[in-house]
Amino acid sequence: MSTVVTDKALYQIALTHITGVGVALARNLMQIVGDEEQVFKESANNLRKIQGISTRLVQEIRSSDVLRKAEEELNFVLKNNLQLLFFTSPQYPQRLTHCIDAPILLYVKGESNLNYKKVISIIGTRNASSYGCDACKQFVKDLSSKFSDLLIVSGLAYGIDICAHRAALENNVPTIAVLAHGLDRIYPSVHRKTAIDMLDKGGLVTEFPSKTEPERFNFVRRNRIVAGLSDALIVIESADKGGSLITAEIANSYYREVFALPGRVTDRSSVGCNRLISSNRAILMQDVKDFVNHMGWDESAKPQPKQKELFLQLTETEERVFNALNDNNSIHVNMLAIDLNIPVSELFFTLLELEMKNVVKPLPGGVYKLL
Repeated sequence: MSTVVTDKALYQIALTHITGVGVALARNLMQIVGDEEQVFKESANNLRKIQGISTRLVQEIRSSDVLRKAEEELNFVLKNNLQLLFFTSPQYPQRLTHCIDAPILLYVKGESNLNYKKVISIIGTRNASSYGCDACKQFVKDLSSKFSDLLIVSGLAYGIDICAHRAALENNVPTIAVLAHGLDRIYPSVHRKTAIDMLDKGGLVTEFPSKTEPERFNFVRRNRIVAGLSDALIVIESADKGGSLITAEIANSYYREVFALPGRVTDRSSVGCNRLISSNRAILMQDVKDFVNHMGWDESAKPQPKQKELFLQLTETEERVFNALNDNNSIHVNMLAIDLNIPVSELFFTLLELEMKNVVKPLPGGVYKLL
């Protein structure tokens, strides 16, 4: 992958270095002033007029230290052949655009395509058992035999994460590791070889600039990207507490499908998964065939041409949804939201209206099809 850096790159990086400006405020600033460069060229008086911008924040924005740090980071990006994905870029992961707290900037090393047709995140305990590892390997192997447009996402951690990455590599499936630190290091260091092997078909992604340590709170922030990048999150073994359960909660809030591998009630590493399933926060994961059916990815059935009844009155948005469903046998709500560029929360209301009009039918796993 060759480095692609736009003339706005310095200001894109700088926007993430302003103390006190988070994701929401950064987006708001961009929308009001025009673009990332103008944020730093806008007058202090105009900045003060923006809601949420205090005098202290104006001083932070106009501080020369912000652009100095951004210039240092840009040099690191160029030197290490990294890709910058700003949230306004067409290459930015489209699934993340529907997540309200998605990072405005991602650093990528390796393959920059994060918009594969099918993206699955696989996570789990760092203390994986042979049962969990075997299930993970078999699932990736079986899924890779069905789909060529597949991307596996995880976090490069011990246990299930590294198992998922290595299973993907073994089956020639692209795999992405989302990191909780900058790209000037690999953590844990023992996974360096696997990380390097991933660069040819996949790579490393982070929202953190270089020199960022793998601090504990960074992993929670990392987990929202793991959840948001995918169509479905699969939890393979988890104790009663831990990062996997936090990621599952985030995925549910993003309207992602969450699956969990069941285990024996006496196994500590299965307590979290069993609880997710029993509380209906995750679908019981059985095999690839069951998973594919839940996701509406069964491509064996050919879509039949459908004609809208002439007397049916649809709104403009309903018409767009109808036409999209008419082109597919069935489709997951997240993919529908991406195809139509409609927020998932808004799309659910339209689908409900169409369901009441006997136009669409909801299927298990957040999948919809025309009646």
